[in-house]
Amino acid sequence: MFLIFLVPVLIVLFLSFFTVKQQSSAIVERFGKFNSIRHSGLQLKIPVVDRISGVVNLRIQQLDVMIETKTKDNVFVKLKVSVQFKVIADRVYDAFYKLEYPHDQITSYVFDVVRAEVPKLILDDVFERKDNIAVAVKRELNEAMTTYGYDIINTLITDIDPDIQVKNAMNRINAADREKVAAEYEAEASRIRIVAKAKAEAESKRLQGQGIADQRREIAQGLVESVDVLNKVGINSQEASALIVVTQHYDTLQAVGADSKSNLILLPNSPTAASDMLTNMVTSFAAGGKISEMSNTGHSKPSKKQEE
Repeated sequence: MFLIFLVPVLIVLFLSFFTVKQQSSAIVERFGKFNSIRHSGLQLKIPVVDRISGVVNLRIQQLDVMIETKTKDNVFVKLKVSVQFKVIADRVYDAFYKLEYPHDQITSYVFDVVRAEVPKLILDDVFERKDNIAVAVKRELNEAMTTYGYDIINTLITDIDPDIQVKNAMNRINAADREKVAAEYEAEASRIRIVAKAKAEAESKRLQGQGIADQRREIAQGLVESVDVLNKVGINSQEASALIVVTQHYDTLQAVGADSKSNLILLPNSPTAASDMLTNMVTSFAAGGKISEMSNTGHSKPSKKQEE
């Protein structure tokens, strides 16, 4: 008898108590009419009379919306818009009773705003101003969804995907621009190398000429000193010059013989040839001096016919 009484009591107690999870709210109706909103924890209701009509999630949710639209420069792009939203805690009644399919409603507003904003921009501006598009979507959604008890936390443009041919064209344009810049840098580097080489060659020639001039000046100075020394010991200038030429002649022959790889050939190589060389040099210098003197005075030697 006691068991028969205990079983119905346990059933009533079981049906009277229920729990609501954290960050959730339960809608309790009595005979089909809204009765109360129960929050997280252990809750009590009247069996048979009250029933849980639904549970509203209070956590932040995310809805990803894929949209295909056209830009101002007639390029079709696909945009992925991520909408983060939640139910306002004190607007649970509106969220549950005023809007049956919140995801569909949010999707419709996102489509409307994106397809109104993107056609105003060219493709490059869509990438650069995606944050402006996201702000516009959030603003429109907040104005519309607050009425239904929803708060739009954030909207993000997480992907912009133009047609594959457009992407390939953009990649080719970028590659061409980079190749152009690389060619300009290479040309500038080549110009710098050419200028530096020319400057180095010019400096080398200048130093080489200066070295030759210094060498000849020192040789001439050495010859003058040698002639002066020989004059002091009773050797006249002609004999001193002959001695110097012969000495240099044999020094050159010695240098040629010492270097097996030398390609210098000195002809002739006899002492009488050196004397003839000196005589020829003196004669050529004297003749050159007379020609120069005649050209400076502008007169030439009269012929025998003119003298007569």
